[in-house]
Amino acid sequence: MSLSNCPVAQRIKQARQRMGISQRNLGIAAGIDPTSSSARMNQYERGKHVPDFDTLVALARVLTVPVNYFYCIDDAEAEFQLNYHQLRTSQQTQIKQLVQRINFK
Repeated sequence: MSLSNCPVAQRIKQARQRMGISQRNLGIAAGIDPTSSSARMNQYERGKHVPDFDTLVALARVLTVPVNYFYCIDDAEAEFQLNYHQLRTSQQTQIKQLVQRINFK
């Protein structure tokens, strides 16, 4: 997958906008130097650069999304990941069990 097709940029922007946080404030909250946070987040959202995994983990923490959300190519899969992430552990277990039952049919 080329950098231009990488879904990370779109997902970062979607999650940031959903939270209503600026690029600068997101970058700072994720541990990026305040003097470069706005520029770096802008480059990430435009797809010019892809953040390393540790940075994605920090962004996911701030944006309250699972890290795998950033890699979802399909919008429906991304939405599923967000919904699943918001479930309690017991509910996630039920979903896993249901999927296992469906797969074994």
